[in-house]
Amino acid sequence: MTVPTAAASAAGRVATEPQAALLSVGNLRVAFGGREVVKGISFDAYPGRCLAIVGESGSGKSVTARTLVGLTGAGSHVAADRIELDGLDLATRSERSWRAIRGRDIGFVLQDALVSLDQLRRVGDEVAEPLRVHHRGTRASRRSRAIELLEAVGVPEPSVKARQRPYELSGGLRQRALIASAIALDPRVLIADEPTTALDVTVQAQVLDLLAESKSRGTAIIMISHDLSVVARLADEVAVMREGEIVEHGPVDEVLYRPVHEYTKALLDAIPSEHTRGTRLVRGTSAPRRTRRPIDADRPLLSARHLSKVYRGPDRVDRTVVDDVSFELFAGETLGIVGESGSGKTTTAGIALALIPPTAGEVDLDGSAWTSLTPGRRRPIRKRIGVVYQDPLSSFDPRWTVGRILVDALAKGKRPPSSRAEARDRVVRLLEQVGLTAQHLEDAPLRLSGGQRQRVAIARALAPEPEVLVCDEPVSALDVSIQAQVLDLLTDLQDELGVSYLFISHDLGVIHHMSDRILVMKDGRVVESGDADAVFRNPQHPYTQRLLTALPRLARA
Repeated sequence: MTVPTAAASAAGRVATEPQAALLSVGNLRVAFGGREVVKGISFDAYPGRCLAIVGESGSGKSVTARTLVGLTGAGSHVAADRIELDGLDLATRSERSWRAIRGRDIGFVLQDALVSLDQLRRVGDEVAEPLRVHHRGTRASRRSRAIELLEAVGVPEPSVKARQRPYELSGGLRQRALIASAIALDPRVLIADEPTTALDVTVQAQVLDLLAESKSRGTAIIMISHDLSVVARLADEVAVMREGEIVEHGPVDEVLYRPVHEYTKALLDAIPSEHTRGTRLVRGTSAPRRTRRPIDADRPLLSARHLSKVYRGPDRVDRTVVDDVSFELFAGETLGIVGESGSGKTTTAGIALALIPPTAGEVDLDGSAWTSLTPGRRRPIRKRIGVVYQDPLSSFDPRWTVGRILVDALAKGKRPPSSRAEARDRVVRLLEQVGLTAQHLEDAPLRLSGGQRQRVAIARALAPEPEVLVCDEPVSALDVSIQAQVLDLLTDLQDELGVSYLFISHDLGVIHHMSDRILVMKDGRVVESGDADAVFRNPQHPYTQRLLTALPRLARA
């Protein structure tokens, strides 16, 4: 009999030792085109327990997850001594037999909700799809069950959202719909690939509680995650993967709090939080950064006054998604905006960029009109404000190379290049500025890693030499080590160029690490604002207090 820690008890961990593995994997190898990406790994998943697999992008963890549900992909070669589900051999399953297993016996939560959901179908139909495929219930009962599942994973107004299509929902809401679909049939094994990546902290806590409830009912959970704080809250065991191999594996308290392998230690050091504020996240890089202060606090560079935005929903009801929001951003500082999915933070950013017209209010840029200008008058000064999106791949033309993307951005900037030679030189300097090289000029974005694509997105945003960058969830899709590199890069660029950041994130650790001042948004309104340390250490509003209470934490020595 084991004695659970307090953290383990909070996560609903089972106190007894597991009796027999429900899913057993031995010497799993996966190759594509002769290149092995999973190199002989072994692990077991037990009823009522959670195994977390962590590691960098490209470590093989997501390939492992997809292999366990027969979705490794075309051109793959899978070999294993065993892949067994409660004694049933899965290694030689046909696609037809996999369809009978997926959803019923093994649930799977994919990472990319926008791609994973059919954009032409209603969300309720997507959630109910496992029920339909496995012939559970009537059409009416499946519809009702879909609404219940959406409510269970924290989707507000579930009956309304069920009638919408995925592209009409935020990233967090789409992710919750995927989770709802995966648990529809209460499978014995649940494989979740980054299930909370797109979720704000309070909904993340709700989803983790939901997964903990499934675990307490005997579900075996395999969770792929780069968020080690989430892992600490839910997992019983942790397997750390690097370059296709498991380099460390053991109980969660040992791996996360007493790591042995240097790679595990580096992952833990890269987690942004209040403890890392004012320091660099990547181990072995230059000395701690200086503490930044606004360069010119006399006049704001970006000023928003009484912004409001009203949308009409599918039920023909008007909803105010931004409600009387005001803020100021000064030169050389970072203003963080944090809040739950649906709080209005991304819409506020869209208004600040003059991409979404406000219903009321206005934004000034460096003391002059911005959002109130006509598009024609706004166009010549648009170069002064740039944007870095959460998903850069969808914002790139897939037919263009990195070089062409950056040359196009330079042409729209303050100083368009006068020759092809000058354009190439400046593009190479941009790449070097974000930690890439001239070797990437001819690469298509699809060939780059997630971290490399985000660096190209930052280079593109910097090309016109903006004074303000709006960063909308710029690192939420990145694993912890690549996230650390990008955050260090943004800090270095701010120190070097004096650029101001309007930084939007649902990750409170990232917000605290990066921001000088913070706005906390709820239901479209700013409920608290102030110095970052003051807000985090002594929150005044009950909502801010609730956010910080819900934050999963990884204890520091």
